[in-house]
Amino acid sequence: MDSESGPTVAGVDSDGSDPGEAVGDNVRTADRVRGETPTAGGDATVLLLMDADRDRDLLAEALGERYRIRTGSDPSALDGEFDCCVLDAKAFDAAGDALDSRRERADPAFLPFVLLVSEGSRGRPADRAWDRVDDVIELPVGRRALLTRVSNLIERRTTSLRLRRTVAELRLTERAMDEAPVGITLARATDGDDNPLAYLNEEFEALTGYGEERLGEDCRFLQGPDTADETTDEIRAGLDEERSVDVDILNYRANGQKFWNRLQIEPLQNEAGETTHFVGFQTDITERKIRERRLEVMARVLNHNLRNKMNLITGYAGLLRNGPDEESQRRALDVISETAADLTGIAEAVQKVDETVSAPALDAPIDLRDELIELRNRMRSRYPDAEVSLTLPDDDPIEATVVGLPVAVAEAVENAVKHNDAPSPSVEVRVERSPPGWVAIEVEDDGPGIPDHETQVLVAGETSLTHADRLGIWLMYWVVAKAGGEFDVDTTESGTTIRIEVPVDP
Repeated sequence: MDSESGPTVAGVDSDGSDPGEAVGDNVRTADRVRGETPTAGGDATVLLLMDADRDRDLLAEALGERYRIRTGSDPSALDGEFDCCVLDAKAFDAAGDALDSRRERADPAFLPFVLLVSEGSRGRPADRAWDRVDDVIELPVGRRALLTRVSNLIERRTTSLRLRRTVAELRLTERAMDEAPVGITLARATDGDDNPLAYLNEEFEALTGYGEERLGEDCRFLQGPDTADETTDEIRAGLDEERSVDVDILNYRANGQKFWNRLQIEPLQNEAGETTHFVGFQTDITERKIRERRLEVMARVLNHNLRNKMNLITGYAGLLRNGPDEESQRRALDVISETAADLTGIAEAVQKVDETVSAPALDAPIDLRDELIELRNRMRSRYPDAEVSLTLPDDDPIEATVVGLPVAVAEAVENAVKHNDAPSPSVEVRVERSPPGWVAIEVEDDGPGIPDHETQVLVAGETSLTHADRLGIWLMYWVVAKAGGEFDVDTTESGTTIRIEVPVDP
């Protein structure tokens, strides 16, 4: 018997009066006296699984104050929608495994079942019910106690549904972030210099080669020897000041490959206005950077080289019009011819650069061994006075998918021969595999060397005063930069060594 005073549900007072109306009044009166509000349950449905009788009517009346009521007597009623099922011993026996099946269909959400048993029914269903139901209520029971116990179960279900929706939304958000076409990271804001990664998406892993093993570390592991200090200082200042950051930074992938990264960072704040995290967006802009530099160089070629050479042609053409002597005429014609040939050479070089650097990715790897042997034979045939040697690793083959690599090596070899005035120019091409997954090609000559201003522009950029005289060195540099490799020129008194080091599969 419920310890509360007042009439009971599913029972009749000892004087034989019907407690139905009185029970409802007592619940509402108790709520008002204690200053409580019944749990808002207008959207929840309670299934009363039992035969139609006075007990079911009283239960429907008591629970109907807060919940929608569905009734049924056959286990098939469990196939419908409900938020709590209240059933008696007869329905419990009839339902059997259908209870377990219905609960499994609701999983992972919580779906409560309440069994009603008569007072003194020890050894009956109550003793074996706890494996299948969430509460066993003895009748008669006070109306308020019934409401409280059922409400508690429905509140648990509501919480589980809310949690499931939250989890589903989080999974959807994470899926959207994982499938985003840009790298996304989430780092914790701290008082120190480190902002440990708490999340990284799949595109970040595809972009950088780093995955979940880097969680808990600061993202500066992407930086390397050629990362500009000015850029990293700008990032650090933005984080310290908890403001947006938008920079282009040279980063390194896990395999050591360079790439230009468009990095955007935004601070995330909690409800109190405190910065708790930083979200970062990473995009590979290597192609864009190379294209921008190409436009700079081509603009310099047009503004400087072409203009100067056209001025030269115009000047000597004017000299011819004035009717000079035969020797001056011959000299003027020679200059015009040489300058016109230079212009043709510039046009061909521009076309060669464009075709090489703009070429699409290779469908299959090239056999570098065959390419270099063919190059050596071609150079020997074209320049019979030159000594061109080739040193290759013993293992076979040497495969790579670097766009334009054979063209870049050929450019280095041909420049070494053409710009060497010695009677028998010497060029040695050496290939090695170091480190694993990379290929290094060195082209060493005994020529006069490449002037410093030709190589300084690769880092500092071209100006009207400082620029490369030949596009060949830019072609080599861009092929290597596109692959994310290393390009180095070392000039000494004895000659020049150009080193091209690229990943075999960038």
